[in-house]
Amino acid sequence: MKKCCFKEKKYKTCADCEKYPSCAIIQNFFDKKGYKYKKYKESIEFIRKKGYESFFIIAEKWNNAYGRFS
Repeated sequence: MKKCCFKEKKYKTCADCEKYPSCAIIQNFFDKKGYKYKKYKESIEFIRKKGYESFFIIAEKWNNAYGRFS
């Protein structure tokens, strides 16, 4: 993901990519077992819908790498 997103396409995250919904790399990452992968996907989906500024406002209140979106 890092090579594709940052180095090749110069995006901040996969949320910026028009191929995100059909990208096998990111979708395989999200299919891994573990709660954190679900939360990572929620973050990308939130950014795609509401933007980075809204995401940072919510994420600022988190104590860990992920948290609640409400």
